[in-house]
Amino acid sequence: MSSSSFSFPVLRDTLPADHTIPSFMVSTTRGFLPRQDPIAKLPADFDALESLLSRMPIRTLSGAPGLLASCSLGAAVNKELPDLSGAIEKYHDDKVLMNALYRDYSFLASAYLLEPCHERFMRGEQYGLGRDVLPSVIAKPIVKVAEIAGFKPFMEYAGSYALFNYRLENPAVGLEYDNLRLVRAFELGLDPTSSEAGFVLVHIAMVKNSGALVSGAVQSLNGTLGHDRESFNTGMAEVVASLEKINKVMNTMWTKSKPNGYTSFRTFIFGITSQSMFPNGVVYEGVSEEPMSFRGESGANDSMIPLCDNLLQISMPATPLTEILQDFRSYRPGNHREFLEAVKDCSNEAGLKAFAMEDPTSANLYLKALNQVRDFRWRHWCFTREYILKNTSHPTATGGSPIVTWLPNQLQAVLGQMKEVATHCSAVSGTEDIMDVVRSQQETLTKEVAKYCAERNVA
Repeated sequence: MSSSSFSFPVLRDTLPADHTIPSFMVSTTRGFLPRQDPIAKLPADFDALESLLSRMPIRTLSGAPGLLASCSLGAAVNKELPDLSGAIEKYHDDKVLMNALYRDYSFLASAYLLEPCHERFMRGEQYGLGRDVLPSVIAKPIVKVAEIAGFKPFMEYAGSYALFNYRLENPAVGLEYDNLRLVRAFELGLDPTSSEAGFVLVHIAMVKNSGALVSGAVQSLNGTLGHDRESFNTGMAEVVASLEKINKVMNTMWTKSKPNGYTSFRTFIFGITSQSMFPNGVVYEGVSEEPMSFRGESGANDSMIPLCDNLLQISMPATPLTEILQDFRSYRPGNHREFLEAVKDCSNEAGLKAFAMEDPTSANLYLKALNQVRDFRWRHWCFTREYILKNTSHPTATGGSPIVTWLPNQLQAVLGQMKEVATHCSAVSGTEDIMDVVRSQQETLTKEVAKYCAERNVA
């Protein structure tokens, strides 16, 4: 490397009062969360949009049935929503508000397009076809605000559904789980005890711990670049400790969001790409006569585990499943994408993995980091099995990846790399215990994937 330190501008001060820069910029304090808490209430210029969104959920904040309960959202949009492009232009330079508008228009777009599928699903039928035309009163604004905020004009994980979709019940308490509330929801999510709220809020609570993950990654890279073994080990230990906290929070999903409740709101987070509901894409009226196609909201768009993949130089197999993983990278905030690429380039050029393997203690810390990535991906597979595979036969995940084979593609890659790394620290205490779990899970995963592939006639 020509530089002796990792040069990407990671924020320490997140500048929460600055609305001229994007909401999502990587920091050592808030990690991959937005720089400031999201805007929860739109200016009065957007009252028509606010009204529709507040009445949209199947059950509203008051507890009364909303527009989606009677499947009357589409009619309400066509009757009530004006083209608010002029109001958007008025606030053009406020990038934080543009992010809030992107969140809100993407919620409305997903609900509008997938409302017919939800209606059929609630009758116990197949999803059938969604609406294939997004009206100009949604299409033109969402394209505009998405471009300003740095997203695709469809719902994304960070900028819309999850990480920019919370408010604090009591600002003085901060980001404690019980103090988090959703801003927008499809089903019952405005009730913080609901499965929809739990599903989203657990993700926010996980990412709350990503500041230390970023900090540890940067120190590990700097330790490698400077051939400073102590600094590398300190950074890698911080990565491991951060991932342990993230995995601990992830495990609360079982109690915060029930497996049998997921499919009732999942309909609205499907995308267009590779989904049977949109075989010919969606025409964005007033934007393009050619149909458009985007992947749906997915936890795979989160930046924490991709950061670890890039930092630890985890090698993925050259398969179509890995190509989907690479495509997901474009569904993240621009600053997150740039940071992840910078980490990948630095780790590869500095040879972080090789540096770790030169010392048994470093190799063991590296193995522990891999072990936390394994734990994360194993939990993700268990959630997929219990929340999705046991409750629906739909063959694709919300983001458009094959539901049975996609996660195991990445998990098997991590398990394989752990076997290789363990040979460099076999004498270090705890290594064999880690590898016992690896061998057991590799065997279990192979059997489970074979079982679900056979049941669903997946090659």
